[in-house]
Amino acid sequence: MGFFTPWFLAGLAAAGIPIYFHLLRRHRSVPKPFSSLMFFERTTQSSIKHRRLRYWKLLALRLALLILLALAFAGPYVLEEAFGPGSARRLVVLVIDNSFSMRAEGRLERAKQEARSVLDGLPAGAEVQVAALADRLEFQTLPTSDRGELAAAIDAIQASDARSSYGELARALRAAAETARMPLEVHFFSDLQQSSMPPSFVDLQLAPSTRFLLHPAADDLAPNFAVESVHAPAKIFRQAQAAVQATIAGFGTEAATIPVTLSVNGKRVETLEAQVPANGRATVEFRSFEAAYGFNRCEVSIDAADALADDNRYLFAIERSDPEEALFLHRRRGGRDLVYFRAALEASRNAAFRLQPVEIARAGTIDPARFSVVVLSDPGALPAGLERSLEQYLRLGGGLLIAAGSATARTGRIPVADLPVLEARYASRQGERFFLAGHSDSSHPAVAVENLWDGVKFYLTVGLDPANVRTVTRLAGGGPLLVEKAVGEGRALIFASTFDNVANDFPLHPGFVAFVERTMNYLGGVDTRTSVKRVGDFADLRTSGAQGQVVEVIGPDGRRELSLTEAAAAASFELTRTGFYEFRRPNGRNEMVAVNADRRESSLAVVPEETRRLWENTGEGTVEAGPTGGTNRRPRPLWWYVLLLALAAAVAESLVAARYLAVERGTA
Repeated sequence: MGFFTPWFLAGLAAAGIPIYFHLLRRHRSVPKPFSSLMFFERTTQSSIKHRRLRYWKLLALRLALLILLALAFAGPYVLEEAFGPGSARRLVVLVIDNSFSMRAEGRLERAKQEARSVLDGLPAGAEVQVAALADRLEFQTLPTSDRGELAAAIDAIQASDARSSYGELARALRAAAETARMPLEVHFFSDLQQSSMPPSFVDLQLAPSTRFLLHPAADDLAPNFAVESVHAPAKIFRQAQAAVQATIAGFGTEAATIPVTLSVNGKRVETLEAQVPANGRATVEFRSFEAAYGFNRCEVSIDAADALADDNRYLFAIERSDPEEALFLHRRRGGRDLVYFRAALEASRNAAFRLQPVEIARAGTIDPARFSVVVLSDPGALPAGLERSLEQYLRLGGGLLIAAGSATARTGRIPVADLPVLEARYASRQGERFFLAGHSDSSHPAVAVENLWDGVKFYLTVGLDPANVRTVTRLAGGGPLLVEKAVGEGRALIFASTFDNVANDFPLHPGFVAFVERTMNYLGGVDTRTSVKRVGDFADLRTSGAQGQVVEVIGPDGRRELSLTEAAAAASFELTRTGFYEFRRPNGRNEMVAVNADRRESSLAVVPEETRRLWENTGEGTVEAGPTGGTNRRPRPLWWYVLLLALAAAVAESLVAARYLAVERGTA
């Protein structure tokens, strides 16, 4: 037996305290009334009697309590067998890598065959678990000694499209060792991809008493070509032409000329040649192709005889549609706000919206649900029916842009968004008396443009309450200039000025065109749509925490991926397979996303031999060797049991002390 913190044994000196009180306690004489002392002889009473130990049981319990407390804080432990040839009980874990790279050259079948051989060589009655590793460790069985069940679990493992993570493997094994409370013998069957290693070797540390054995399913680097990436617009408007740029990468390859083919909806469009240097990259560009209306399933593929064929194709989606409808609600006909806003929208290179202006007084019968974005230009007070319909439109996921000027300031609130207007701030066009824009949140898509506000002068702004909103841009003198508020599934942007050249000169600056284009794209969901994601990414199903609206997810095989409950409540969805996913939303903003495997899996370089040996020793190296050298031993703490004994001694001491105290009182 040993102690983790032996210096606490100095607390044993406290055992002298109860001895002191029992031995040197003061003698107390109780006076008794008596008639006369004349017949008593004066003598000196010996004090030896009073120095004798009394109450032996109570003294022993107090001594035991102090001694046990000191031992508990010292941390006693005993050594027990942890793992080794002499250990009797252990859990064997067979981990098979089923990541995307294991599709190369029959590596998965080789790993499964090796796992079956290891299983056959284990002693009868050994407890075994089978697990598969990709981006996470998934146990296929509970600990069992049933060889038939274990063999069936090995055979059932199929290659996935996910990227492997050895750091996640080590973390999961540490947790498994803590749960199993017994030594682990882990056999890992993998191609040992270098790209799957974590940034720090410390992340590979295994729990003590874990024996880790590697079984390589690949001997060396296998040359491999892959379509690494594709850049294409997610959505095109008006024009039916789209340009596509593809990057072809070689991993451990010689220089080669690779045919690259673009296909749209299963039809070959064009084939180009890529001159890929040795272990390098080359880019080809398909300048234009005819895209049909709706969603187009597109693919760039290469013709290369290499180790991993499944990364020779790259999927992406392009949607073609007419410009979406945007509603512009204003107070009077012929206003400059409409002229400037429409000119800026039509000046964008790929105009995504067609503006429909309507005066607020005549908008009672307008259904906002028909429009992707609604713009309120200094609306003032809205009719009650129109405001209710716009609120409903916003809650269901609509986009709303509000410009607040003097008419809105007079009402004291921003309609629909229901924000208070604190004040109207005026400046003069003469001299230097004007407001300037200050800090902007560059992460927001609406203002992610350099020098957007340079030289813009504001003569009238309204004061917005910054509480419960996201401030996107501030005025140089303080106060919000542009804020965003989420309402249900939708979002509203509030601009604290107008779109004419009266309250400011923003429409006269080049940044106004970029502001209008980016703001409309953001509110209409054009910028947020992406046609390409990687396996393991998550797709947002809702823009806020609101629930109840059903979002359908159609997987690559054409089946619904979510139950009715999940479709109404889930905030996001994990993309686990390659292929095309469709997202059908209640507001009509449907999307198609192409999912590809992580191209880090395309590099088939293996972990160096010295790194493998270090990894195998991260578990066993922390275990203490036993006296015979054949069995590893680890300390088993005993402080918990000692503390329980101390608690029992404290309870017994209280009971005995109470009994002795009752005897003394009765004697007195």
